[in-house]
Amino acid sequence: MEDYIINWVVIGVLSWAATFLLVRKILFPHQSFDFCNRIVSTIHASLAVALSSLSVQDWRCPVCPMASKSSPWQMQTMAVSLAYMIYDLGCGLFEKQFKIDNSIHHLVSIIGFGAGLAYEKAMALGLQLVSAFWFYKIARMVKYKLAKRTTSKELAKAE
Repeated sequence: MEDYIINWVVIGVLSWAATFLLVRKILFPHQSFDFCNRIVSTIHASLAVALSSLSVQDWRCPVCPMASKSSPWQMQTMAVSLAYMIYDLGCGLFEKQFKIDNSIHHLVSIIGFGAGLAYEKAMALGLQLVSAFWFYKIARMVKYKLAKRTTSKELAKAE
C-alpha cells in the first residue's frame, strides 16, 4: 500500500471523528450519541456513493477492463470508506450496548477495504455495490424515522 493511501486513511479517521464532534457538540447537542453517529453515517453513505459513482471510468462498461488496477480516484474512495469503517468501529465500542454483529460487519469491511487497497482488483466494483446497498438501507431508515416523527407530532396536536 502506498504512503499517500495510508495518509488518506489517517486523515480520514481524524476527519470522521471531527465531523462527529461537530454534529454532537454544535449541530445537535441535545441529541443522543446514536442519533449523531447516524448523521455521520448518512454523510458517509452519501459521500461513498458519490465518490464511487465518480470513480467509474466508463459507464457503458463500469467493470471494464476486468481485473485491471484501480485508478487513483478509486483508491482514494476506498481509503475514505476504510477510514469511516475504522472510525465507526471505534464508535461502536463507546455505545451503551455493544453489538457483536455490527463489530463483525465493520471488521469484515475493514479487511475488504484493506485487501482492495493492497491488491487493487475487482474490489472497487464490489465495494461500490456494497456502498450503494448501505446507502439505500440508511436512506430508508431515515425516511422511516422522519415519517414516524411527523406522525407522532400530528398525534400530539390532535390530543
